[in-house]
Amino acid sequence: MKKDLPSATSDQDLAHKLASSGMRMTAQREHVYHTLLQQTDHPTADEVYLRAKSAMPELSMATVYNTLDALVKCGLIKQVNVERTASRYCSNMNEHCHFFCEECGSIHDVDFKKDKGELPLKLPRNLVPTQVDISLRGRCADPLKCPNRNRN
Repeated sequence: MKKDLPSATSDQDLAHKLASSGMRMTAQREHVYHTLLQQTDHPTADEVYLRAKSAMPELSMATVYNTLDALVKCGLIKQVNVERTASRYCSNMNEHCHFFCEECGSIHDVDFKKDKGELPLKLPRNLVPTQVDISLRGRCADPLKCPNRNRN
């Protein structure tokens, strides 16, 4: 599933965000990042490795893990964890939540807009959230047609 890249970061922005986190831009980091931008299926590190390695055969699994960690720390991607499954990675940095299909294991982005910057939650006065992670669980409407049915 290819995706539009409205929030894609340019190579210059990528280099700047890495540098502001004390890291330098490398061909491997750039390649792994662009590999993540190509699809919206929330791949695991293993899946990122297989995709990225096809165009950069010298890439190691350790480099992919380290790069994913660096991209998360820089705020360029999100790490998505669903209970006991492998971590997945999301390059959509727009405000959204995730829907996890309990049948096939797929993760889908769901638009989530805060009304005037406010959460639709009632928090005690002394709590100020710095990050919001909302995930929904359920099943694809038609599991037989789900493209990820055999993923789990």
